[in-house]
Amino acid sequence: MNQVFSNAGLVVIAHYSGLTVAELSDLRRQMRDAGASFKVTKNRLVRLAVDGTPYNPLAEKFTGPTAIAYSDDPVAAARVSVNYAKKNEKLVIVGGAMGEVPLDEAGVKNLASMPSLDELRGKLVGLLNAPATKIAGVLQAPAGQLARVMQARSDSQNAA
Repeated sequence: MNQVFSNAGLVVIAHYSGLTVAELSDLRRQMRDAGASFKVTKNRLVRLAVDGTPYNPLAEKFTGPTAIAYSDDPVAAARVSVNYAKKNEKLVIVGGAMGEVPLDEAGVKNLASMPSLDELRGKLVGLLNAPATKIAGVLQAPAGQLARVMQARSDSQNAA
């Protein structure tokens, strides 16, 4: 468990009281598909495992029936956890952390709404592949509009 906390980019803590084995298996499958993991934890062992890792401030949140979702991608575990919690009220997000930054329930939900690292890379590649003429056109549009206004003003003064 100490290696999990040492290597994870994001850890989400949740209470899973009342979830059936089938529901937990479905949640684990969704996590695995997204590149994340979900583990039911023993609180005493986890408190020992977080010692000496960036996630040490989370130790007090491990009370009751807790589980952790973790991933290297800073969005994957949060997104799957929050989406599953919306569908099944038995999974309650308690909080989490991204490196040394602790997150409350609202912070995890905000993180889940962000685009994933792959989506951001796709958008960046799309922007870089845009033709230079589109970029030049966008940059020149205000100057062209200003020139047309000046020409119209000049024409109206010459006519008068």
